[in-house]
Amino acid sequence: MAALGLRPPGPDPLAVALFPEARSVVDWGLERMRTALARLGDPQLACRCLHVGGTNGKGSVASTWASVLERSGMRTGLYTSPHLCSFRERILVAGAPLSDARLERTARRLRPLAASLGMSFFEATTLLALVVFAEEGVEAACIEVGLGGRLDATNVIKPEVVAITNVALDHQEYLGDSLREIAREKAGVLKPGVPAVSAATGTAVREELRARADEVGAPLRFIDPGREIVRPRFGASGTRFSLRTAEGGLMELRTPLPGAHQAVNAALAVRALELLPQPPSREAIAAGLARVAWPGRVGIHRLGELRLVVDVAHNVAGARALARVLTELEPPRPLVLLAGILGDKDWSRMLPPLLALADRAIFTIPASAPPGRAWDPERVARTVEAGRTPIEVRREMAAALDRARTLAGPGTLVATGSCHTVGDALALLNLAPFSA
Repeated sequence: MAALGLRPPGPDPLAVALFPEARSVVDWGLERMRTALARLGDPQLACRCLHVGGTNGKGSVASTWASVLERSGMRTGLYTSPHLCSFRERILVAGAPLSDARLERTARRLRPLAASLGMSFFEATTLLALVVFAEEGVEAACIEVGLGGRLDATNVIKPEVVAITNVALDHQEYLGDSLREIAREKAGVLKPGVPAVSAATGTAVREELRARADEVGAPLRFIDPGREIVRPRFGASGTRFSLRTAEGGLMELRTPLPGAHQAVNAALAVRALELLPQPPSREAIAAGLARVAWPGRVGIHRLGELRLVVDVAHNVAGARALARVLTELEPPRPLVLLAGILGDKDWSRMLPPLLALADRAIFTIPASAPPGRAWDPERVARTVEAGRTPIEVRREMAAALDRARTLAGPGTLVATGSCHTVGDALALLNLAPFSA
């Protein structure tokens, strides 16, 4: 795969350079996207699209789709956000990032249009992805919702299938304070006549999704993991399980992504693929799942005797899922938690399940985190329920990482709390995605 190159932790220069005048704000509405796409000849219609929304697991589903469709002989595009170390991770063609020069050349062409419409950074980069996919001859684009769904910039595509992973509390300042309100926004990706599948649970959430599906005429089904996923087995090398087929048989599958939640994400991805007009073969499904790559999601690395676990876990549901995986894996002790969480996240509920598993903890501030959203690690250390786990604060990420490695010794270091924390840790350790 193409190398992204190494960089010190901090804002990615490419991301800054692509659309320097675009505002990094949430500015919902689809009119700017629709106008821009119409002026460019509607590049979003140049290929088949698959669309995934939800709270957690969107990137896992989208990357699984891309891997399976590649094994089916299709030239695929994958659009996800945010990135860990380089903006180039967000737009993949045939499983590989494009060069800085290719992205900058296209962005330069699009800047006047984006500026004239007052597009936000995410709108402009979504436009960039759709144009690149059209120009690169992508046959199937697997696209992850950025935030919410109903008014997200990606919601201008015409997908052949839609998936909604789950609905949990996150981004309440934009989506609403209740699961029902958030589900209503997530359900906005459902389209008339477009088949959809969801792994969401809870009566209120399912009622909202079903109501929207009925309103627009979208055939929607919910997967039942307890019935459809058989004999799940978890380990450091990934997750194995059997998936019930429509004929009543079992399909043996493996994903390199560890954890019970990844079995559900993989099953959701497969069920969505089965709804395509031309679904992939079982052989392509099995081969694609086995080779999926989604960095920073319970990623496990060996650093000599030390085991490094990186996971973005940026909300309460993600932190609990990580805690379950760590419990399942029983990694070598001591286990040291390196946490850097954005200040607007619910750290008071995210940290306790992880601290309960840790022998020591270090709180830090990743250099790439937006300054206005940084947490106050000293205050958090004083107030969070830590049980018997000693907590230290090292505000500078490199110093925090060095200290955590020293404390972990031949045990386990878990770096988590946000994409910024994981990305900066990987950059400092020369483990950036696609760098090999």
